[in-house]
Amino acid sequence: MYKKLFEPIAIGKVKIKNRISMAPMGAFGLCFEDGAYNQRAIDYYVERAKGGTGLIITSITKVENEIDKTVMPAFPCVTTNPIHFLETAAEMTERVHSYGTKIFLQLTMGFGRSGAPALMAAPPVSASAIPNYWDPRVTCRPLSTEEVETIVRRFGQSAGIAKQAGFDGVEIHAVHEGYLLDQFTLAIFNHRTDKYGGGLRGRLTLPIEILSIIKETCGADFPVGLRYSVKSAIKDWRQGGLPEEEYSDKGRGLEEGIEAAKILEDAGYDELNTDVGTYDAWYWSHPPIYQKHGLYLPYTEELKKAVHIPVIVAGKLDMPEMAEKALEDGKADMIGLGRALLTDPDWPKKVIENDIADIRPCIGCHAGCLGRAFEGKPLSCAVNPACGREEIYKIEPAQKPKNVLVAGGGIAGMEVARTASLRGHKVSLYEKSGELGGHVIPGSKPDFKLDDRRLLDWYKYQMLNLKIDIHMESEVTEETIKKEKPDAVVVATGSHDKHIPVPGINKPHVKTATDVLNGIDAAGEHAAVIGGGLVGCETALYMAKAGKEVTVVEMLDDILLSSGNPIPHMNRIMLIDLLKFYNVRVITGTSLLEVKDNSVILINESFRRCELMCDTVVTAVGYDRDNSLYDKLSGKFAETYVVGDANKVENIMHAIWTAYEVGIKI
Repeated sequence: MYKKLFEPIAIGKVKIKNRISMAPMGAFGLCFEDGAYNQRAIDYYVERAKGGTGLIITSITKVENEIDKTVMPAFPCVTTNPIHFLETAAEMTERVHSYGTKIFLQLTMGFGRSGAPALMAAPPVSASAIPNYWDPRVTCRPLSTEEVETIVRRFGQSAGIAKQAGFDGVEIHAVHEGYLLDQFTLAIFNHRTDKYGGGLRGRLTLPIEILSIIKETCGADFPVGLRYSVKSAIKDWRQGGLPEEEYSDKGRGLEEGIEAAKILEDAGYDELNTDVGTYDAWYWSHPPIYQKHGLYLPYTEELKKAVHIPVIVAGKLDMPEMAEKALEDGKADMIGLGRALLTDPDWPKKVIENDIADIRPCIGCHAGCLGRAFEGKPLSCAVNPACGREEIYKIEPAQKPKNVLVAGGGIAGMEVARTASLRGHKVSLYEKSGELGGHVIPGSKPDFKLDDRRLLDWYKYQMLNLKIDIHMESEVTEETIKKEKPDAVVVATGSHDKHIPVPGINKPHVKTATDVLNGIDAAGEHAAVIGGGLVGCETALYMAKAGKEVTVVEMLDDILLSSGNPIPHMNRIMLIDLLKFYNVRVITGTSLLEVKDNSVILINESFRRCELMCDTVVTAVGYDRDNSLYDKLSGKFAETYVVGDANKVENIMHAIWTAYEVGIKI
């Protein structure tokens, strides 16, 4: 059914068994302090090879860590301790090759203006004296010509070590995403007057020199690919352009992107691993749930007309039918899967077996992968807790099968039921409503929450496939436990909407976000959303896209702030931009004081009151955990656990991770 995906392809003279490539992603926490790979990294890549991926392109790997200096062990680095890097990399490539998979090492020049202060061990550098992306008050130090030439030599040295370690090729990071090398290629960032500046060809001197020294070091037949953004999507400094809006790209527009690609192909690059975006438009490079699937295809379709080397394309192509069609239509030569292979390393095998319903989907949250990097935490995945710790956190058969009762059929309840069942336990799941899914049911209603719906469908499929004993419209009580006599009880009773104790809050035109999302009560034409967190802002966007006039009222100084896990940057800035695009008014530093029949009374931090006219009030001020059952059972039943929101109200990742932890240990 998916013939094109499994046709072989060659990059240079290296033959690859299928057209599925693991996209390069920052593998935070998967290396030693000297930049060599640790065992977690080896297990991580081997798991994706075992799952059937044709080509693995590794995480960004630094060629030096003295000029563009990051804290360690944030990223692998070839040249800090070349012998140790060679030893660990060789073990990894040998094991990956056992599964017929090819592997390229991605080599990076570094971050430059894109370096987040938490990740950098020295002030930022760049092509020119330009502001740091994260803190524009900081100006980057321009690299000297001699420093750039030193880095070029390090690329040659690193590629030689990569070849010796058994890598099948290298990919250069990157004329892409506004990283340090890209800062030399973009006119908005590069104001140099030496050989690395000037017009387009001058600005491409650096990636061409890097290519030349690698071919000289490793031979003409050693493949060298390039991570490449065919378009920057920069509307202005630190401001991206949305898919829905028209703007002039101040970075690399599509026309220049195609011209540059021709120059780079003529220079000898063997593949282009293509996307769209920069840090200034980070929701293109790392598309959140609000971006459409296949978002890069309109651009790569034009690129494919201009170049003849293989073009790898990612961008939420994890739906097999869309990936297959992209290849059939000539919009890509290979499909790059990034987060899709974090969520499900067996994606290729499941496609071959046509078991599409069993593919665990990425939900575009970034909470478990790139978002964790900015919290100083290792790489993983919100919906696959074993990602990045494949061997130490895998599901293994229980030594003694037990009867496990799960109270609650939301995501956490289904995850613990799934995990415990896979280990051989007999699981009974009780859900007091008539539908599985909990808060994800209303949360997945907006058009932009397709992937949440896909995750919900996947869990329901697992319940059916594993033949979990499910009791719908059945609330668990102490009497239920006494009657069923389970060996273990898992409380996954979730949470409920918080109540705002102000006058008028019980008026009929006051709804919860859950009510509006479920469609139980249709919102009027003029809505005030009380609460500017993730739920409130997504509900506001949902209503605004339906043509409602919406105002968000937030008591903090900004919207989309979190007292728990922070909302990953790319998700936050895209949602903010979408709210602006759909004319959602935002009032911050202000609280709800009273609800009237056709308005709300608000009060700000200076105790000034104002009246906002509206015909609907939507409350979205968070949730309180529902752990009353756990409190009743605590101290009465030896093996009692609490997971998900009933444990602590956070996000989908917390629900799944707490449930998985309990499920693999019962």
